[in-house]
Amino acid sequence: MRKSLKRGFFYFIILNNKTNSNEYFKSNFLFRFFFLFLLLLFKIEAEIGISEILYYQSRSKAEIFFCNKNQIKNKYMKKVAVLGIKGSFHELAANEYFINEKIEVVHCISFNDIISLVKNCSVDAGIMAIENSIAGSLLPNYSIANDSGLSISGEIFIRIKQNLMALPNQSINDIREVRSHPMALQQCEIFFKKHQNINLIESGDTAYCAKNIATNKLNNVAAIAGINSAKIYGLEIIAEGIETNKRNFTRFWIIENKSFSSISKDVNKSSLCFSLPHKHGSLSKVLSIFSFHNINLTKIQSLPIIGKEWEYLFYVDLVFENYERYKNSITAISAFSRNIKILGEYQTGRTNY
Repeated sequence: MRKSLKRGFFYFIILNNKTNSNEYFKSNFLFRFFFLFLLLLFKIEAEIGISEILYYQSRSKAEIFFCNKNQIKNKYMKKVAVLGIKGSFHELAANEYFINEKIEVVHCISFNDIISLVKNCSVDAGIMAIENSIAGSLLPNYSIANDSGLSISGEIFIRIKQNLMALPNQSINDIREVRSHPMALQQCEIFFKKHQNINLIESGDTAYCAKNIATNKLNNVAAIAGINSAKIYGLEIIAEGIETNKRNFTRFWIIENKSFSSISKDVNKSSLCFSLPHKHGSLSKVLSIFSFHNINLTKIQSLPIIGKEWEYLFYVDLVFENYERYKNSITAISAFSRNIKILGEYQTGRTNY
């Protein structure tokens, strides 16, 4: 048996639909003992080189079995929840972040739906836009992430190229109404100042606007969306790249369950929040501590604390080179701040452009 184990990877998989696999490990002492016994007996770490504990959701009963690495990858794909329908920028962000993995995209109509799916382990991860380089922060998403109890495990920056699209054989002169997400409309303000006869209508999702036009065959109506939406729904691009600033990027968080997320050895960024007392120089003291520990503050955002008038939560992003110095800075600011919560520690995201 030991020889056969040496020939391939050893995968131990728990398929469980109704219970958290991590909780199963914690609660079942005999199960853990048996698993550790196997590891010691066959010296899996030393002789095989790789051992992994993988958790997958099963729609049937819980199963425990050994199988081949390729069988796992072919049968089970990571599920990722995104906002919007097929062709959305969130879907693009998911495919770019997990570019080296096969994923199954689960489409949601709200950010709260994404959080719910991640929390109940129906998906492995969720994608949540948090800020845009032109329109600014998506303020509600800070509170959603904070209240969720989930962990930020990564980020990615997506170049947003906005395109005006409509049914074929129409020009800009034929368009009387344009529908899109409020942030997309905001990003294209200068373009529409030249076309003030067009009525701008806010909607919940860029890709949905494109699909709605195609499904209902709406003439004289256009949508602002990504190029993939035009391809998927058979629309024609009337004007390409109509965003005001061509350096238009949206930052997306990758959200996972804390039980399943792991800190990479390459972690160099952190998102956290805290509140401060109404005392002279309280924020200045915190910022000075970060500076002393060579921590780069790349983002600070304040939001009111509901039910506490004129008190605020500060959301900050920190970039660091030394993890221990970063942890020391967190300890140091605890003397001057309240309700510190680390929302996630991860590696600085890349850009798809």
